[in-house]
Amino acid sequence: MKSLAFVAALVASPAFADMKIEIPFEAQIGGQPLSCAASYADIGTTKSTVQVADFRVYVSNFRMIGADGSEMPVALDNDGTWQLDGTALLDFEDGTGTCSNGTVETNMVVRGTVPDGEYGGLLFDIGVPFAQNHGDPTLAASPLNLTAMFWSWQAGYKFIKIDMATSGQPLPPPMKMGMASGDMASGDMAKADDAPKMDMSGPMGWEIHLGSTGCASDSQTTSPKELCANPNRMAIRLDGFMPGMEGMDKVVLDPAPVLAAANVDVNAMETMPGCMAFPGDADCPPVMAALGLSYEGAAPGAQVFATLH
Repeated sequence: MKSLAFVAALVASPAFADMKIEIPFEAQIGGQPLSCAASYADIGTTKSTVQVADFRVYVSNFRMIGADGSEMPVALDNDGTWQLDGTALLDFEDGTGTCSNGTVETNMVVRGTVPDGEYGGLLFDIGVPFAQNHGDPTLAASPLNLTAMFWSWQAGYKFIKIDMATSGQPLPPPMKMGMASGDMASGDMAKADDAPKMDMSGPMGWEIHLGSTGCASDSQTTSPKELCANPNRMAIRLDGFMPGMEGMDKVVLDPAPVLAAANVDVNAMETMPGCMAFPGDADCPPVMAALGLSYEGAAPGAQVFATLH
C-alpha cells in the first residue's frame, strides 16, 4: 500500500516535468588539473615542458542520451554572462601567473534543463553554431562579445583557444604576445599580401586555435551565406555520463593527448604559432587528426580531447 506522502508527490508532480542539470567541466594538462602557476612536463614528441597562458572553449548543442538510446535536447539557461541561446563559454584561466592577459572570472559548469527521465550519456558540440558564428562581436551579448575569442565575421569565433609557452617556444613579451595570440582578423588574412606583417623573428609560444575555415564571403567583415568548407565543429559523445552521479559526471578537456604526435618546440616557417586550423600549416595534421577532424583531405583520427572522468 502506497503511503499518503508518495501519492501526494505523484499528484503534485507534472507528468513531464523538467529537471535541472549541471554539467561540470575540468581542464587538465597531461592528466593534471590546470593551473596558471604550474608547469607540465612530457608534452608532445619532444617531451616539452609547457605553461598555459589561456584556455577557453565554446560548447553548444547539448543532448542527453536516454535509456533507449534516444537524444533529448538540453535547454541551456540564458544567464547573461556565460550562456546564450544554446551556446556556452567555458573559461578555465583565472588571469593569474602565465594567464595574466586573461580574465579573473572563470566558468566550468554548463547549466540547463531536460525532461525528467533516465539518462546514461551526453552529447555536445565544441564550437559555435553557424547561425551565431558570423557577426559583429562588439554588438553581440555575452559570451559572444569577446574579441579575444573572435577571428572575423567571415571566419567567426575561435571554438578552442589554448595558448602555451613551451621549452622551445616561450611566450613573447606582452606587446608581441597580443599579435601572437591570433587576434588578427584570421589566419587567411595573415597570409594576404596586403595584411599587416607580423614580427616572427623570435619564439611566439605555441597555440591551438580551432574555428571554421574556408568560409566564402565578399570580405573579412561580411558574413558567409553558406556553410564553411571546413566547419570544424567537434561532435562529442560520452557514454556513461549521468547527472548527479559522483565520479561519473565530469567532462575533462585535456590537450596533452591532442599534442602527443606534435612537436610543440618548433613552429612551421611563415605560419601562425602552433596550429590555428587554417590550410597549409605543417603543425596542424597531427593536432587536427587527434581532435577527430579531417584536415586537407586526411582522414580524422579518434577524438581524444574530451573524456569522461
